[in-house]
Parts: sequence; C-alpha cells; structure tokens
Amino acid sequence: MYTWLRSGLFLLPPEVAHDIALNALSAGRMVGVPRLMGGCSRSAPVTVLGLDFPNPVGLAAGLDKNGDHIDALGDLGFGFIEVGTVTPRPQPGNPKPRMFRLPEHQALINRLGFNNKGVDHLVERLKRRRFSGIVGANIGKQKDTPVERAADDYRHCLEKVYPHCDYVTVNISSPNTANLRALQDTGPLAELLGELVGLGHDLAARHERTCPILVKIAPDWDEAALAASLDVIGQSGIDGLIATNTTLDRQAVDGHAHAGETGGLSGAPVKPRADQTLATARRILGSDFPIIGLGGITCGADAADKKRCGANLVQIYTGFIYKGPRLIGECLDAWNAA
Repeated sequence: MYTWLRSGLFLLPPEVAHDIALNALSAGRMVGVPRLMGGCSRSAPVTVLGLDFPNPVGLAAGLDKNGDHIDALGDLGFGFIEVGTVTPRPQPGNPKPRMFRLPEHQALINRLGFNNKGVDHLVERLKRRRFSGIVGANIGKQKDTPVERAADDYRHCLEKVYPHCDYVTVNISSPNTANLRALQDTGPLAELLGELVGLGHDLAARHERTCPILVKIAPDWDEAALAASLDVIGQSGIDGLIATNTTLDRQAVDGHAHAGETGGLSGAPVKPRADQTLATARRILGSDFPIIGLGGITCGADAADKKRCGANLVQIYTGFIYKGPRLIGECLDAWNAA
C-alpha cells in the first residue's frame, strides 16, 4: 500500500507531501488505516532509562513537530515516538523551499529551522494522547535567542513538557539554527547540561515523578572533539544520549543536483558517520549508559548494526519516509535476531 501512496506523494513538494500524509493518516485512524498499514503490532518489551518500551523501534523527532499525530503514528507499531523540536514560542522556521529529496541516495536535505507551533501547543497535544507507548519531547531554542541565553529557552521548555511526556531530549545539534551547535563545545555543554540536570531534579521532586533527560548530538565532530564532549556528557548527570542528528558533510552525495543545498543531510549517507559516533559514545560512556541509535536506518540490517555498535534503542525517520511502515517490522525482526 505504501509503495503506491509514495509514488503519488513524491510528485508533490516534500513539505506538502508531508502535511498531506500525516493529516490523511490521522483522518484514517477512525477506520483503522494506520493499523492496517502497520500490520500486526508485535510486542518486544525492553526497559531503558527506567521506562518500559513496548518495543525498541521508535520514530525520531522532526516528523511530528507539534504532537498533532501521536496516536495515528503510534498505531503503525512504533514502540516510542519523539515529537518536536519545539521552542518556547511559535516560529515559522526558515524560508521555503527548505526540504529536498535525494531518492537515488535514500536521503533528504532539510533546513527547516525548528518550525513549530510552540511549547504550549505541544503540551496540549501531549495531554490528549491515547498512544500507550513511550512519548518523548524534543526541545530547542528560539531562532532569535542569542546562544549565550539559550539555557533560558531550554529551561522554559523543560518545565512545560516535563509533567506530560516520558522523556525529554535536548536538541543542541540541529545545523539549521544559527550557532546552535556551538552549545556542543565542552564549556557551553557542561554549563547547559548542569543547569538542566539541576532543574530536572527540582521538577522530579515537584511532580513526584522522574522524566529522564537526554541530549542529541551531531555526527560531525572530529575524534578529539567528540571524545571531549562525550566526557562532559558522561560526567554531567544527564540520563541518556541520542546519536546522531543530521550531517553537514556532502561527500556521499557529491554531484547530486541538491548536494549544494544548505541544511542537514539525513538518510543512508549519514549511516557511517552516525555508526562511528555511536560506537565511540558507547566506548567512552560505558556499557550502562543509555544510548538511542539514529541515522541512516533504511533496512532491518541497519538497525541491527546500531545494536552491535551499542544502541539500547533505535529511531527512524528518513528511511521511514522512503520505505513506509514495513520498516518498523523489518527493524524489529533484525534487532531481535542480532
């Protein structure tokens, strides 16, 4: 079914196709369309971050930025769904066009720029969800907030979403908000994570529940810088890591008509970098530190590679756009066999 639908959707501009697909999926939920597309949902429970995941295959942030389609996406068979990135106030993001398909490479380039309806809208959607799996909220800074005041935005969003989701991801690695990746440098990173871990402890006491906080990193560090930042992450008290976000490198798609577009490259070309970052993170952070593997998963074998590199869970996004819901089952089968 999805192969036929994709052929039509790919005739449309990427963002138009994205909105049509999600709205149709939510509308079709009333008659069971998402469950039909996802097939028989299989349980493969795993406990990570103190949370009980129905299965280890999740949807990465970015597809459902505002939490408007959590239940419909959940019906496809995901064990967990991450919504966002969300900012304190609504913002339109970068000028269009800002998303580009590279089908020959099973890849996308985007420079969306945290377009979203704001954290208050997301909170209302989180309150209304019926999905029984795990839901994470991905938070970021406002485009017009100076990077030296970024912590204010992260604190604001963390306080808002903390009571209403199962975990929170701190996004400091998108390449599409000016200077955001500067927060990955060891000094700013230690300061930001220290503030958020401290606030997390206060919020846990206030709400009488623990909501783990994770940080999402990029695949574009050199080895020394990555090791230094991972040391900071390991010592910060943060609960977990997502490795990785999109890449700025274009070597793998050199010569493609869209290769010169600014933005983050996702999909199959990012897998080698993402896997290397993941394996390094596991080596430096140790065997017990929770890590979600993300980047370049387009088939079940890719998910199994993430497990072998040290991931406790995996997330998909671009591969899901190209392959559809059957990728969830493929990843789960390969994960269980690995």
